[in-house]
Amino acid sequence: MGRLVRKPRIADIEPQEEGFDGMLRSSSRAKPAAVAVAGDNYLERVVKYVPAEIIGCSMVVNAILEQVVAVGGGDATMAGFPVRIIAIGALLMACALTPLFCWYVREDGDAWVVNAMVSTIAFPFWAYLMGAVAFNGYHDGNLATILILAFTLVSGLIAPMAEKPKLREQRAALPMDGPRLVESLTA
Repeated sequence: MGRLVRKPRIADIEPQEEGFDGMLRSSSRAKPAAVAVAGDNYLERVVKYVPAEIIGCSMVVNAILEQVVAVGGGDATMAGFPVRIIAIGALLMACALTPLFCWYVREDGDAWVVNAMVSTIAFPFWAYLMGAVAFNGYHDGNLATILILAFTLVSGLIAPMAEKPKLREQRAALPMDGPRLVESLTA
């Protein structure tokens, strides 16, 4: 099981040739056919769409910002900048780093683009639930719980499209009974 959501794969068609006894056999020179692979199920997608590493890093930054707000009050500053502006910048930076992280940890067969989009949209919901300083004055724990539950249930429904075998390889494997329409029109 990878870190990102896996794409389902459709099996390739294996070229076959007729043997001496009239039975179809796989060609020994043909490439082995890729087998069909099921993608991640609903629960696996729900778990993998959570940007856990980015949430963990943002919790550390948020803890520092909360301490500054606790000591300095609502008008607290860091290096001359209001903490609220820094918190919003940190939130936006984490949103920008989420797709970059998905790209960095991708493996063959991962639907990293879909994962990056869903995880990037999910991050503000999780930050709101964790009580990010950027949401000070707007945070409501009950609303945060309802939002994260709704988003999580819906996010699992987002499944990547299946990988299809290459059309050219598929056509080469199929027997041709006559000229194709394109060939007959160009002749």
